[in-house]
Amino acid sequence: MDLNQWYEKGITKEAYMSDLDKHRDDFHTVYNQFNVPEEDKDTLKEKSGIRVIALAEVWCGHCMMNVPILLKILETANIPVSFLPRDDHLELMDQYTINNKRFIPIFIFIDDSGNEIGKWGPMAPEVEKLSEEMKASVPAKDHPDYAESFKQYAEKISKLFTQDDTYWVPTYESIMKAMP
Repeated sequence: MDLNQWYEKGITKEAYMSDLDKHRDDFHTVYNQFNVPEEDKDTLKEKSGIRVIALAEVWCGHCMMNVPILLKILETANIPVSFLPRDDHLELMDQYTINNKRFIPIFIFIDDSGNEIGKWGPMAPEVEKLSEEMKASVPAKDHPDYAESFKQYAEKISKLFTQDDTYWVPTYESIMKAMP
């Protein structure tokens, strides 16, 4: 299946946002508080012929921060987006694995013909560093304490992503660099 067909299979941002559950409030906090810098707005408004396929899941903590930032960029540039829940679209997701793992979100920038012209994900380097440092104390998946430890990690990092906007700027800048 080509990327145009994948794009057509996706759901709207409104449908994606209506499916939010445990991250609903945090997602909306980032969405409502993050703003594209004024100095970038004119440049973004000049972009045309771009569409985005977003491989994401509403339960994902990284998506909870990254997707609202992407949406603000796309709204400023008037660029359409189509969401594909990762777990329902593994055939496409498996073309974008990192170290054979299905990390999300992945944002695929395509032109009018459906050619990939850029991609981003799953996180900005600064966020990845923080995530890895925090995850270092989580035991291996086969350890009896893994589930509780991972849950605590996820809660802490989600709180940081929502309450500490210092991670929003590097995420924004990283997405902007990947965007054609």
